[in-house]
Amino acid sequence: MMIAVVFPGQGSQFVGMGKDIYEFFPEAKSVFDKANNILNYDLKSICFEGPEEILKQTENTQPALFVHSMAIFSVLKNISIKAGAGHSLGEYTALTAAGVLSFEDGLNLVRVRGLLMQESGKRNPGTMAAIVGLSIDQIEEICRKASEEGIVQPANFNSPGQIVISGDVKAVRKSIELAKEMKAKLAKELVVSGAFHSPLMNYAYENIVGELNKVTFNQFNFDVYSNVTANKFQDVSEVKKLLVDQIIRPVKWNQLIENMIKDGIKTFIEIGAGKVLTGLIKRINPDVKTINLGTVEEINSFLENGKNS
Repeated sequence: MMIAVVFPGQGSQFVGMGKDIYEFFPEAKSVFDKANNILNYDLKSICFEGPEEILKQTENTQPALFVHSMAIFSVLKNISIKAGAGHSLGEYTALTAAGVLSFEDGLNLVRVRGLLMQESGKRNPGTMAAIVGLSIDQIEEICRKASEEGIVQPANFNSPGQIVISGDVKAVRKSIELAKEMKAKLAKELVVSGAFHSPLMNYAYENIVGELNKVTFNQFNFDVYSNVTANKFQDVSEVKKLLVDQIIRPVKWNQLIENMIKDGIKTFIEIGAGKVLTGLIKRINPDVKTINLGTVEEINSFLENGKNS
């Protein structure tokens, strides 16, 4: 069975995430405890107890999702994984799961990435909006027209008919108006701390390079597909550049999943908080098998039955 693992990005977090797996699986407990020691603050209690206002701050959200996913991944044994991918932040998790980044380097990178993105949002305030029911061409036309109000561009090509745009507040809100005029099924501003995957993240784009220069990139244990190109990373030599570009370039999730399916992936396992990616994958191709591993019950069921089904 050709299996891929996928890892969620920002927006999937919730207070209480990981508490059950921490208490049930010694491997998961070890990952959370190790993360606290590396970060030198109590990420574990932020995940388990919140409050939500603290958890949803980008500088906390990104390490929280990374650690939660890696804690679950640590429990999975003897699974033959062909490929992996992650949505935005989740790409760092996928690269760590594939052995390209060490756990410590991966965790430190997502923490710094979160801090830099939060700072970018303060320096260049912006917003994002989800638009459902319009084509890529229509979205690009909307962004062109709305760019009179400022920067705006597609940020996430999530699934057929679901695209997120990002940019200056006035330009994004103008885009929402235009999308409604074009009879979009949904055009809604998102509650975010910045205009992710747009040039307004330039401060993070310029400063993440120094952090990436500090780490060692190892060979892949399995293929990982890039958000920027939608293709698998060809070599570790291109990982750093594409992680930098990812800060200001769109996430090509729809195309990435289509490429994984073309390459033979039949089963996608979403590892971590929420079921966002499973939903997107089912909209991209309803014929593939999807599995969620986010709770003790889901993990135990998979370990007992899923590998053989």
